[in-house]
Amino acid sequence: MTQLARLISILTLLRSKRLLTATELSEKYDVSVRTIYRDIRKLEEAGVPVYTIEGRGYSLTDTYTIAPVQFTEKQANALITAEHIINQSKDVSFVNDFKEALTKIKSVFKTSIQEKSEILNEKIHVFNWKLEDTTSNVLSEIQLAITNFNLVEINYKKANDYIVSQRKIEPCAMYSTDNKWILIAWCYLRNELRAFRIDRIQDFKILDQKFEDRKFNISDYFRSYPYTSHNYKG
Repeated sequence: MTQLARLISILTLLRSKRLLTATELSEKYDVSVRTIYRDIRKLEEAGVPVYTIEGRGYSLTDTYTIAPVQFTEKQANALITAEHIINQSKDVSFVNDFKEALTKIKSVFKTSIQEKSEILNEKIHVFNWKLEDTTSNVLSEIQLAITNFNLVEINYKKANDYIVSQRKIEPCAMYSTDNKWILIAWCYLRNELRAFRIDRIQDFKILDQKFEDRKFNISDYFRSYPYTSHNYKG
């Protein structure tokens, strides 16, 4: 990460949280604390109103948090709650992308709402009663393929099956059940719609080739396949 990119990211973080320490920032960006000191000076020289709370960390003046979009406390609380729920997802890319997006959203919270959201964050816990070792890291890429109508190649391994099959698919939609993400796609190998558990995708590649929108409707799909949530037909 370049210094400019890091400065912009630090500014976003400062706007999303009331207080940050140099140690927190150095660990996040994998740089020395001395480098963070220099970064803070750069921000101050650029006119950013950073102030130091002795022995506690860095913060911004209240006036700098004013933004054209404001959130109510209930809306902010909904986002904090959503973060705890999404953290239970078994897909690393999805969790990380949401955290980065929420950091940017928090940067426009008023100071009073920031304070309340941090209190709520410490008072919420979401239990995951169906913990599994299997995880995935392709959900964000799959979402891009769905919205941009890109063909995808995957290597897929069914449960209790040692054979990994290569598929070319048209990703249509996705849903979540039992804390697992399921991809619905037109499979060229089977020549029909199939449901793939995303955590069983061994390899994933978005192709440049586009496919024609089949006007897939997920509500119609569930009416046609009412037991799909328990039967992964990949």
